[in-house]
Amino acid sequence: MNLYLRYFDKEVLVYTVDEAIDFLRSIEDIEMTPLLEADIREYVASDVYYPKRYKVHPRVYFIIIKTEAKTMQDFKDKKAVHEIDTVQPISKATPAVIRLNEINDGWYEGIVDFKRVLLVPGTGKFQYRDTQFVARLKAISGMECYERMIDYLRERVDDRSQFPSPKGKNFKFRYLGKCK
Repeated sequence: MNLYLRYFDKEVLVYTVDEAIDFLRSIEDIEMTPLLEADIREYVASDVYYPKRYKVHPRVYFIIIKTEAKTMQDFKDKKAVHEIDTVQPISKATPAVIRLNEINDGWYEGIVDFKRVLLVPGTGKFQYRDTQFVARLKAISGMECYERMIDYLRERVDDRSQFPSPKGKNFKFRYLGKCK
């Protein structure tokens, strides 16, 4: 798997993630942080084939595209487009929406990342704080786990707090086992 990178008129086709990071470091406008480097490495290691763009400044991005092309000319001629194998399923993992509604009575561990409204001492003003809430509870599905956690939180935190959708990335759950 090769990588095509482009930032304005600077473009390159590289063969490893280290070469890609070296190319990005050579561009003055791009600040290569450990977080950005880790994200690029994670993207390259993943099974995702869509292009990824990274913000440098407001309305200024660089792009990374995974390709099978061996040369820049092959890439430009679109000779190495990644073909999706239609015989095999695209993802072996069950989508979260389907898992949410699976009936599986027992113990669940749920994790909710939400925006909690808290009073700032000294100023008397309120602000949103990212808060993680983890609970283990009995439920019959991931959706019931979510609903019970949110009902519990609504009784105990400020009404202006913002809770995520159960289908989003800010709610995770796992089935721990049957109830005795």
